[in-house]
Amino acid sequence: MSLRIALVLAALLCSPLVRADIFKCVDEAGHVTYTNSKTSARGCSVLARDQAVSSVPGGGGRPAAQSASVGSASSGSAGFPRVDAGTQRARDTDRRRILEEELGAEQSALDVASRQLAELDSARRGGDRQPLKDKIQLHERNVEALKREISNLR
Repeated sequence: MSLRIALVLAALLCSPLVRADIFKCVDEAGHVTYTNSKTSARGCSVLARDQAVSSVPGGGGRPAAQSASVGSASSGSAGFPRVDAGTQRARDTDRRRILEEELGAEQSALDVASRQLAELDSARRGGDRQPLKDKIQLHERNVEALKREISNLR
C-alpha cells in the first residue's frame, strides 16, 4: 500500500504545474470578452488571480448604445423581433388549423386501431393483442395532448 502512495506522490511531483492567465478585453463598442490569450487589440488586461470569472452570461439588459440604435418596433424586450397583431393572428389561426388536422388524424388512427382490436377479439384468433393495446394507448395519449394544446391557444 505504501508503494502505491509513493508512486502517486512521485507522479504528482513530476507533473508540471500549469498556470493560465485570464485576460479581460474591452473593445471600442464596450463589449467585454474574457480569454486565455492576450490579443493584439488594445484594452486587454490581466485579471488578478483572486478575482473570480464566471463563464455564464449575465442576465443584464442591452447597453444604452445598443438600445438607442434598435427601434422598439422591431425587437421585443428579450431581443426577439416583434410581430404585428395581424401577423400573429394569422399564425395563431394556422397553428390551430394544423393542430386540429393532427387531432383528426390521431382520432382516425385511434378508431382504426380500436376496430382492429375488436375484430381480433370477435374472431377469437389466438393473435397477440398487446401491440394493438399499446398502439391504442399511444393514440389516446396523442389525442389528449393535442386537445390540451388546442385548449391552451388564445
